[in-house]
Amino acid sequence: MAYKKIPNSVQDFMDKITKMCGEEHAGWAENFNAAFANTLTTTVKRQADGTTFLLTGDIPAMWLRDSTAQVRPYLVIAKEDEELRDMICGLVQRQFFYITMDPYANAFNEEPNGAGHQSDHTVMSPWIWERKYEIDSLCYPVQLAYLLFKNTRCKKQFDENFVAGVKKILTVFKTEQEHQNSPYTFERDTTRLEDTLPNDGRGSEVSKTGMTWSGFRPSDDACRYGYLVPSNMFAVVILGYIEEIFTEILSDPEIVAQASSLRKEIDSGIHQFGKTDNRAGDAIYAYEVDGLGNASIMDDSNIPNLLSAPYLGYTTVDDETYQATRKTILSKENPYFYEGKYAKGIGSSHTPENYIWPIALAMEGMTTKNKSEKERILNSLVANDGGTHLMHEGFDVDNPKNYTREWFSWANMMFCELVMDYFDIRVER
Repeated sequence: MAYKKIPNSVQDFMDKITKMCGEEHAGWAENFNAAFANTLTTTVKRQADGTTFLLTGDIPAMWLRDSTAQVRPYLVIAKEDEELRDMICGLVQRQFFYITMDPYANAFNEEPNGAGHQSDHTVMSPWIWERKYEIDSLCYPVQLAYLLFKNTRCKKQFDENFVAGVKKILTVFKTEQEHQNSPYTFERDTTRLEDTLPNDGRGSEVSKTGMTWSGFRPSDDACRYGYLVPSNMFAVVILGYIEEIFTEILSDPEIVAQASSLRKEIDSGIHQFGKTDNRAGDAIYAYEVDGLGNASIMDDSNIPNLLSAPYLGYTTVDDETYQATRKTILSKENPYFYEGKYAKGIGSSHTPENYIWPIALAMEGMTTKNKSEKERILNSLVANDGGTHLMHEGFDVDNPKNYTREWFSWANMMFCELVMDYFDIRVER
């Protein structure tokens, strides 16, 4: 089950942050302590086999994406805390157990209890909560396995399931470069079009670009066009991680060659097909494209998004195209950028109009070098927590007491990571 008490290493770190915040930023410290402890005490469920299951929050399932982000800030402590390191290692092992079971699923049950969306028209199993195929669901576990090694030198996660899972990831990415040959389809009986795919569950038409196709966004909403650019950026990064792991830790030249070829093809596709012009005529990254000439100028709050490209390690904050993209998506040219009486930032089609997400605000802070801007965002996050001292999914820019999801661990930890970033404490990568 979840931690019954906060580990000493975690408490010591919270005390350190509290001291760094001082009286000037006491509110940051209060929210940091509440959020940083919350994940351990409410979502972590150690299993009899040594693996770790992580609840996303108020939904009784584990998302491959969310679970990685939920523990990422703990990596800075796991260097010195063996138990915390083992918990994170157990999570990676659990993630790859799921990936080897079905690389197209995004969320899983703790046991084969048949919970979740079993009536969806796709290949379900009692282990699967939801089977919306999202590129990032395969990227995040590779990222966590890599970062765990980089920060703690732990290699236990690189087991047989990891190798088998990586092979499945490479196969799926390759298959989805030509989606017409894919075995994957998804349909849901719903009036909410974002929760199902058109064209008999295959999604809108695409043409080959070198990029790899995604059915859904990190918001779990359907892609309008099949090539989700920020998720392809993430794929490029983790394919580089796979090359490094299978060169320096696990010797497998065939996997290295496959990953290298895919990385180059996807990256070339991003540069050739993944850009468009904004209203001012500046070249920017599109959010989605289809290879047929259609491109969307927007950004969503869920990570990976275009805003997060430097955070993911795809590009730098100073890159000219990134800066033009950033300026565009943090403006009204992005249909999901909202500004109101109390706050401004990026929202999502997943939540009501005028609701912005703390996850996106935290990412905005972590992708700027401007310290005063980081401070502004942290002050805004604390001021708009609805009086709970925790982060939520989204909140109304005109009334922060209106928010979605009382308990959302991913958002809590993104806030914590921004506080750490402000004080120049970062996960090594």
